[in-house]
Amino acid sequence: MTQSGASVLVIAEVGSVHDGSFGNAVKLIELAAACGADAVKFQTHIAAAETLRDAPMPPYFKGEPRFEYFERTGFSFDQWKGLKAASVQAGVEFISSPFSNAAVELLEAVGVDRYKIPSGEVTNLPMLDAIGKTGKQVLLSSGMSNWAELDAAVAAVRKYHDNIVVLQCTSEYPCPDTRVGLNVIGEMMARWKLPAGYSDHTLDNHAAFAAVALGASMVEKHLTFSRRMYGSDALNAAEPAQFADLVKGIRAVSTMRGTPVNKDDLAPFADMKQIFEKSIVSVSDIPAGAVITLDMVAMKKPGNGLPAARLGDVVGSVARRNIAVDRLISEDDIQYPA
Repeated sequence: MTQSGASVLVIAEVGSVHDGSFGNAVKLIELAAACGADAVKFQTHIAAAETLRDAPMPPYFKGEPRFEYFERTGFSFDQWKGLKAASVQAGVEFISSPFSNAAVELLEAVGVDRYKIPSGEVTNLPMLDAIGKTGKQVLLSSGMSNWAELDAAVAAVRKYHDNIVVLQCTSEYPCPDTRVGLNVIGEMMARWKLPAGYSDHTLDNHAAFAAVALGASMVEKHLTFSRRMYGSDALNAAEPAQFADLVKGIRAVSTMRGTPVNKDDLAPFADMKQIFEKSIVSVSDIPAGAVITLDMVAMKKPGNGLPAARLGDVVGSVARRNIAVDRLISEDDIQYPA
């Protein structure tokens, strides 16, 4: 969402939830579309191009060595083309995170719509240079980078264009509420004069809703069939019902931000004000010529007479005519002493 309140781009992060199954990957695209997502995001791993065989495994997934995992779950070029086609068929954008220059070349050939820079690739400036040259929008995740590293990454892409969205992200799985960093969203927008988004690793939807309220232009969250699935992503991903609720909530908050309210415009409340507000009424018979005292009047509904805020004007005024008990006092009923 831009700061003027345009729609938020909701990205379903498929990641590696498919576990190497092309059929599951297609079904996840269809599921993302059914949940209301605008885009699906994959991770394009080419094991030999991105990692040594003895590279360590992350603390949140020790199921199998990284090289073997990426090699086993990777897709062929034709399968990537199939996933792009499935995305078009489902009506969602096809986005992916490359982890090597070879993956960038593959995705260019496939026809990726936008590039997502994963947090671990922010300092891979040669790859950012290759991505910048494509001219396509870059979504830059910030999960494990400081300001200097992010400045360098933004500058690397800005050599070619300004079509960049920087995503506040915390590379913890799951991310606790105390590490979400909602404050960073505004700091990012101010620092680079670019739109900012939010990549969510929390287990619920609260942080995403708050991020949209603070001006995030896009939200990314992992999607899975079930958190019981095998792999590095499923355990911390949203299941279908939660993801559908995420989209519904984001649309609602986006509408709220995009439709500002003028507190001086009371026209929508004209009828309600008469029903619920108070007017000044007589609580005894007031003869013509009497000076009205505080014990003669009270504040009661409805609110279509002299408003209760005018009590100070009415007390001390003189009755122009007889005023019966328990009726609204009007401006014509009273006169003010000279």
